[in-house]
Amino acid sequence: MKLDNDWQHWLAENVERGCTAETIVTAMVGAGFTESAAEAAVKRALGGETAQPVAREANPAYTYDGCPVSEDNVIHAHDRDVRVLLRVKQPQVVLFADVLSADECDQVIERSRHRLKRSTTVNGETGVDEVIPNRTSEGAVFQRGEDTFIDLLDRRTSALMNWPLDHGEGLQTLRYTAGGEYRPHFDYFPPEDAGSWQHVAVAGQRVSTLIVYLNDVEAGGATSFPEAGLSVTPKKGDALYFRYCNTAGQLDPLTRHCGELVTSGEKWIMTKWMRQRRF
Repeated sequence: MKLDNDWQHWLAENVERGCTAETIVTAMVGAGFTESAAEAAVKRALGGETAQPVAREANPAYTYDGCPVSEDNVIHAHDRDVRVLLRVKQPQVVLFADVLSADECDQVIERSRHRLKRSTTVNGETGVDEVIPNRTSEGAVFQRGEDTFIDLLDRRTSALMNWPLDHGEGLQTLRYTAGGEYRPHFDYFPPEDAGSWQHVAVAGQRVSTLIVYLNDVEAGGATSFPEAGLSVTPKKGDALYFRYCNTAGQLDPLTRHCGELVTSGEKWIMTKWMRQRRF
């Protein structure tokens, strides 16, 4: 990799934003720089301040530390009490009941219809969003707190996930019609993909996901974790939480998951992704 003008601009921008030397080095290594070259470039950008070496293990085992979600059976999530239906320790998965009311689910769907566009996925090499055959859905994105209703849902999901509101990406809704699916994938940005640095540099890695089911699917459409042998059937208003980045920054390979084929009817979901830092 060459430290061209675009990279020089990127370095200066991230130093100005207050990103740590370690974070910038990690992003550059993920994009293809050698560790020594990245550390030297960051040192120059910081005016001589030395970047601390970043410890890297070859495929380290994932360590399950404390899950942020409350251990209570009923959790107060900003404006409502939410019941826990299921907990799995490895991977860290929690299923909640009635996170949204039926009326709220219908409202999210209706607000999304006129915004729907074909869903994209981050290209691992370039970091650019693109349409792929593995993801056959349409989606819409709501900016965080864009109106009173969306702000309420942002605050409720943040409280339920027990993660700072300003670390959350905007709520995304997805619609799968009959024949639609999302084949096995990770929600985090794979560090081995060169394109991931663009996303990780902004607010750090994604750490957890909450999927809210907005309708009852006639047939198919379960959320499945192949390596964990776990499958969850959509139920209107319920929500599925899973965490894949621990406090040490390790990523859990057991959270590879998929949206199974919808064989009849439609499937509507709303997703909230959380990051390590302010987004």
